[in-house]
Amino acid sequence: MSDAPSLLFVNQHYAPDLASTAQHLTDLAEHLAEEGFEVHVLCSRGHYLSGEMDVPADETRNGVHVHRVRTTAFGRESMLGRIADYASFFLQVLWWLLTGTRYDAVVSLTTPPLLPVAGAVARALRGQRYGIWSMDLHPEAEQAVGMIESDGPLGRFLQRLADWSYRQAAFTVDLGPYMKARIRGKGVSEKRLHTIPVWNKKTEIYPISEEENPLVDEVGLEDKFVVMYSGNAGIGHRFDEVLGAAARFDGRNEDIHFLFVGSGPRREEIESFAERQSLSNLTYLDYFPRDQIKYSLSLAHVHLLTLRPSFAGIAVPGKLYGILAAGRPVLMVGPEASDTAETIRRHEVGTVIDPGQYNGNGAATDSVVETIHALYENPEHRDALGERGREVFLERFEQERCCDQWAALLRQEVGVP
Repeated sequence: MSDAPSLLFVNQHYAPDLASTAQHLTDLAEHLAEEGFEVHVLCSRGHYLSGEMDVPADETRNGVHVHRVRTTAFGRESMLGRIADYASFFLQVLWWLLTGTRYDAVVSLTTPPLLPVAGAVARALRGQRYGIWSMDLHPEAEQAVGMIESDGPLGRFLQRLADWSYRQAAFTVDLGPYMKARIRGKGVSEKRLHTIPVWNKKTEIYPISEEENPLVDEVGLEDKFVVMYSGNAGIGHRFDEVLGAAARFDGRNEDIHFLFVGSGPRREEIESFAERQSLSNLTYLDYFPRDQIKYSLSLAHVHLLTLRPSFAGIAVPGKLYGILAAGRPVLMVGPEASDTAETIRRHEVGTVIDPGQYNGNGAATDSVVETIHALYENPEHRDALGERGREVFLERFEQERCCDQWAALLRQEVGVP
């Protein structure tokens, strides 16, 4: 190892994988390598969706030393498969941290769940300094959807284990004030908490007009007003109001089309709903390659973002920053008391509809329909929201700005002026 401060980032996914955490970690690791850090990444060969990637076990990629361990690769198709992938990677990480090279700092992400526990064990047994990049909170996420009972023996044990791993970390990077409050509740000192949002690149995602977008013809959306949901359709998201709105518009306004891009555990549910309802205005496409994301996100006239109320402070959907970068307005269906909703309201870049503030009987769906229709009818207002979103993105959520914050924090943590 060189005299430069050495860092090891640990996450299940890394480039060329398409997972959001893989892309953000790749951006940060390469930025830090350019800043003079010696950067290593420990990840798996498994693909985010399923199967193994055809990649070397060890390589230096754009200045970053990437170490890939072999694990099970069942992917996200079944819960048992995901658990097997998680467990096999966790055990490999634990062995690596206990027997491998020592680094000036190890930074653990949160995929798989409870990954920071490996860092806490290595600190206890070996004195290895570590920090946490808290992309999501676990087991809170699993408790929020009823996978684990919070007051059951397993839930209490996992919660104590997770809380312990956060308290032992030298520093934790959270994604917003609501997540910070939850982490503070674990007994973590305020001085060890740092808020740095995730990001997109201004050169990778930017507004593209319909006339200049090659995907418009490719996906058959000429002359359509596109309402898009892009990214993972996960257990922390809600789609009742969005799908209800699609059903309301179908057959009534042929110009309005709902486009889903990506995948996730809820994809089958969404496609099944569209099939049962015989919706002619809903299309679901696979992920586009990263170099086409600027075209994909610019297909939309308005972007959808959803979150279950129980996930406020547990997850902060990073897709918001791609939406802002693309210069498009956002319609969020989810809790007002959340990091994402606060960003949308504070910067006036879209609309937040909190179903919890409605009295049922489809009232929240009515509001979604009305909001989409208003944006459809008022292109000037729509464009103004998008332009403001792009400005906010450049000021606060662009990659270089956020990665510079990371570099400053890590220099402080490893004692480099």
